[in-house]
Amino acid sequence: MFRIPRPRSLAGQLFAMQVVLVAVVVAGCAVFAYAGAHRQAEEAAERQAGAVARAVADSPSVRDAVREADRLAAGRPGTPADPSAALQPYADRVRADSGVDFVTIMAPDGRRWTHPDPRRIGERFLGNTGPALRGETFSETYTGTLGPSIRVVTPLRDGDRIIGLVSAGITVRAISDRLGGRLAALAWVAAGALALGGAGTYVINARLRRHTHGMNAAELSRMHDYHQAALHAVREGLLMLDGQRRISLINDAGRELLGLRGDLVGRGVADLGLPAPLTGALLADRERVDEVHLTAERVLVVNSSPVAGGGRRGTVVTLRDHTALQALTGELDHERGFTRALRSQAHEAANRLHTVVSLIELGRTGEAVEFATAELELSQALTDQVLTSVGEPVLAALLLGKAAQAHERGVELVVTPDSRSLAGVPGVPPARDLVTVLGNLIDNAVDALTGTPGARIEVTARSDGRALLLRVADNGPGLPPGADVFRRGWSGKGEGRGLGLALVRQAAERHGGRATATEGPGGGAEFTVRLPLATGGPA
Repeated sequence: MFRIPRPRSLAGQLFAMQVVLVAVVVAGCAVFAYAGAHRQAEEAAERQAGAVARAVADSPSVRDAVREADRLAAGRPGTPADPSAALQPYADRVRADSGVDFVTIMAPDGRRWTHPDPRRIGERFLGNTGPALRGETFSETYTGTLGPSIRVVTPLRDGDRIIGLVSAGITVRAISDRLGGRLAALAWVAAGALALGGAGTYVINARLRRHTHGMNAAELSRMHDYHQAALHAVREGLLMLDGQRRISLINDAGRELLGLRGDLVGRGVADLGLPAPLTGALLADRERVDEVHLTAERVLVVNSSPVAGGGRRGTVVTLRDHTALQALTGELDHERGFTRALRSQAHEAANRLHTVVSLIELGRTGEAVEFATAELELSQALTDQVLTSVGEPVLAALLLGKAAQAHERGVELVVTPDSRSLAGVPGVPPARDLVTVLGNLIDNAVDALTGTPGARIEVTARSDGRALLLRVADNGPGLPPGADVFRRGWSGKGEGRGLGLALVRQAAERHGGRATATEGPGGGAEFTVRLPLATGGPA
C-alpha cells in the first residue's frame, strides 16, 4: 500500500535551507573575491607595464641609440633610421628582468624597432598610438601579435621632440595564470567555509531537533493551537514559572483567581503583591500538594510541581477555587452542630416531658404546670433577647443555634446588653459574610472553653452609623503572647489546622475592615471585627 511520506521535521527543513543558504553565500563570496582579485591583477599589470615603459623611455642609452640611427639615416637619404641592432638586446633584457611579456620600441610612425619575435621587427605596431604622439602616456587592452594584452604606450622624447614610442605590456593569459594559484587557494577557503558552516548548522539543528522532538512545522502549529485552546478552556488556574521564578505563562482562570491584571509575562512572583504565604508557596522548590491559601477574596487550593529536566527549569502551579466549597463546608459544619444541638434538646425535652408526666401521675398537677411553663419561658426569653438585640434574622438564627451548641458543651453564650438591632441599618455587609465572621469566632471560643468551669462567651453586635462592630469575648485561658492568630494554619489545637480565623480576617479585609485579637479586661480572649457600612466612612 502506498503511504504518503511524513513531512520533514522542522529541524530538517531548517538544516536543508541553511545548507543551501550557506552554499549560496560562500559561492557568492567566492565570485566576488575572484572578481576583485582579477581586477587587482589587471591594475597591478597596468602599473607594472607603465613603470617599465616609462623607465625605458627615460633611459639615456635608448635615446642615444635613436639619435645615432637618425644621424646615420641622414647621411643616406631615403633610408629610414633603424636602431634595432642596439635596442633589441636591451629590450630583451628589460623584458626578462621586469616580468612583462613584451617591450616594443618603435618609430613615431609605428614601425617596430624591437619585438619579442625578431621576425616582427620592422612591421607596424598593432594598437593605438595617437595619445602618445600627443605627448600622453595611456593604457589599453588590445589584441596584438601575442594575443590580448594590457599595454601602456608612452612617448620617447629628445628634449621637446618626440623621436619614438615605447610600449610595454602583459598578456591576459599571463594574468590568468597568475590568478590560477589564487583561485585554487580561494576554492580551498570556500570549501572550508562551506564545511564549517554546514557543521555548525548541523550542530544547531540537532539541538533544535531535540527541543522540537522531531516534529514538523504543521505538527508544532497544531500543538500550539491545541495548547492555547486547552489553556483558556480549563477552569483551573494554571501558572508556569521559569527558573528565575518569573511568569512565563498564565491562563485566564489563573488571572481571575489571583486577582491579577495587565501584562504579567516576565514579572517575578515576588512583585505580584500576593499574600506572603501564597508567595512563599509559589517560590518553593519542593512539590506542594493541596495546600490551602488565602487571597483577599478567595480560598485557593495550590498544587505545584518542578519541571522535569536538568537544572532549575521552573515550576508548574495549578490553582483551584475553594471559596464556595469552604463556605459550603462551613455551612455543613453549622448544620451538623445544629443537628447535634437539636438531638441534645430532644433528649432534654424527653426528660422534661417524663418529669411532667410523672408529676401529673403523682397528682401534683400544679407543680407540673409550673415546671413546664418555666422551661418554655426560659427558652422564649433567650429567643426574644437574641431577636431584640440583633434584629438580623440570619444572625439571630446563627446565635440561637450556637447558643444551643455551646450549652451542650457546657459553655454559656449570651448577647451583651449594649448590642443594637441591625434591622433597617443601611449598608450592612451580606449576611453570608456576617455568618462567616461570627460563626468562626464563636466556634473558636467554644473550642477554647470546652471543659473550663464557668465558661462564658459574650457576643456584641452593634452599629455606630459608620461601621458595624462584631465582638466575641470569652473567659478562657487567653491567647499565647505574640501569636498571629489570624495567620492561616494557626490553631490552638496545633499548627497546620487553623483556617476559621484566617477566613474571618479575609472577610473583614474584603469589605475594607479589620479584625483584631486582644486580651480581655477580665482575662480570656477578645476578638473584634469592624466592618464599614456601605454608606459610612472607614472603619
